[in-house]
Amino acid sequence: MHLVLHAVRLLGFADTTAIARRFQLQDVEDALKDAEVRGWTTYSSFAGTSGWSLTEAGRTENERLLKAELTDADAVSKVYAEFLPVNGMLQQACTDWQLRPTPTDPLAANDHTDPEWDAGVLHELKVIDGALGSITRRLTEVLPRFGGYDLRFSQALARATAGGTAWVDRSDVDSCHRVWFELHEDLLATLNLHRGDQP
Repeated sequence: MHLVLHAVRLLGFADTTAIARRFQLQDVEDALKDAEVRGWTTYSSFAGTSGWSLTEAGRTENERLLKAELTDADAVSKVYAEFLPVNGMLQQACTDWQLRPTPTDPLAANDHTDPEWDAGVLHELKVIDGALGSITRRLTEVLPRFGGYDLRFSQALARATAGGTAWVDRSDVDSCHRVWFELHEDLLATLNLHRGDQP
């Protein structure tokens, strides 16, 4: 149940297949229905999509289970402190991927017709990719469920470098930004923090 609830927390709103895939889980549908009976999850549909999300009670239960799981909060807090500056780099890279200021419009959209501009952003993401390997390794030593973030980020970056612009910042694919956002949420949940808090 712990990883099922946590997968829903990280994904925000997702169907049963995506939740099962997040931690390679079995019998997820039964667990989700059990959680629904307990008031921890809810199933809803809108705009042609359907999926599961956590209720406030489910979020509270998720936080309780995360607290019970964490045996070395100091180690995770140290990694999180080192994660934050890299997080700033990631945010800037995504902004630069979306915007390419001009002399007359500082908020001009990046139409990806300037290969040097895009190459500069991809270089920044490559630097971040290198840092993420160490971050993930150290987190996984404490909590194995942190495994895979670095691989997913590298795969997204490889697709972006090959010309797939969506793989940098789109939310409907497992893009660099989506992987990073999920990692950030995972760290915050683990440490019972909110965005903007210091560890």
